[in-house]
Amino acid sequence: MTKDYFAYGTLMCEDIMLAVTGHRFNRTPGFLRDYRRRAVKGEVYPGILPERDGVVEGIVYRDLPDTAWARLDPFEGEMYQRQIVGVTLADSTPIEAHTYVVRPEFENRLDSSDWDFEKFLQSGKKTFETHYFGFKALKNGHRT
Repeated sequence: MTKDYFAYGTLMCEDIMLAVTGHRFNRTPGFLRDYRRRAVKGEVYPGILPERDGVVEGIVYRDLPDTAWARLDPFEGEMYQRQIVGVTLADSTPIEAHTYVVRPEFENRLDSSDWDFEKFLQSGKKTFETHYFGFKALKNGHRT
């Protein structure tokens, strides 16, 4: 079973990934076909949903240990479910990786607009780091 992780939002930031998992990982660009990354209404982070002909760019973190998954799952919260998806690396190599997809019952929380990583880096990252509930979940006993 794969231990690779496809990050498409805030966790593309290596410093946020380190803060969440406590580890640095080998990383490489990749993309996920037939999905779309959309902004979450009223938030600075995104979610993805299946969408024919969509493409989501992201980062693949390689070979995560079980301790990282034990921190990522509560960090992502109930809005997302971890799934294995087919990802294509920048060198065109196809792999399987875990990613977090918005659960159907939360699809109404997504905006119709695409999420912009550069905009997040410029104006949303600090807000995310200070207010995202996932960091509180890690501090409240979900640490490994």
